[in-house]
Amino acid sequence: MGKLSGKVAVVTGASKGIGAAIAEELAREGASIVVNYASSGGQAEAIVSKIKAAGGAAKAVRADVSKPAEAKNLVKAAVDEFGKVDILVNNAGVYEFLPLESITEKHFDRMFDLNVRGLVFATQAAAGAFGDNGGSVINIGSVASQIPPAGGSVYSATKGAVDVLTKSLATELGPKNIRVNAILPGPVETEGAKALPEFEPLLNSTLPRTPLGRVGQPHDIATVASFLASEDAGWITGQIIQAAGGLH
Repeated sequence: MGKLSGKVAVVTGASKGIGAAIAEELAREGASIVVNYASSGGQAEAIVSKIKAAGGAAKAVRADVSKPAEAKNLVKAAVDEFGKVDILVNNAGVYEFLPLESITEKHFDRMFDLNVRGLVFATQAAAGAFGDNGGSVINIGSVASQIPPAGGSVYSATKGAVDVLTKSLATELGPKNIRVNAILPGPVETEGAKALPEFEPLLNSTLPRTPLGRVGQPHDIATVASFLASEDAGWITGQIIQAAGGLH
């Protein structure tokens, strides 16, 4: 029996990278998983198949969580499939670095629409569906909110908003026994990250300042999420937890 046995988790942006690793780890601990995706349906179904092959339960659901109606439908799909929702992982997000002179309205809106707006409306939907026993909301932020890099002003600002939302929502939802925490990954080696032209320069600048001396892996974040989702973290809320190898 895993520490999440009998729980139901919705993981946004779970078709690849950190989100996929979190979905798999929560399933390994016994949770039934809704694997959310916006466009990568084939990859989401592959994660579902992997979870089922390991003896777990999962369903892929398409939704753009930046749209309130779709966020609500995502949570409804989880309830329809598994009967309830106990855990929400707000992982869906976009990443783009641009120098100040290159920032456009499109860039700004793309960052804030998903990274901030999507988190708010997904949390709104899940909080309305959590039962009397409450639930756990886990926001995936970024160490960029604490150590904002040059060229990452808009992205870092969205992640700063995630930190603030985490603390505010923890205060608001605590009386309903809903815990809200955030994980702030440092550089993590995912397929998407490795494809970015900024990734190698980012590693070159951050690894010398990382005491553990290595780049993060998706599993490094997934195990923290699993802890926060479980009753082991039942007295923890409103916390901003860096998972970045000690990056400073």
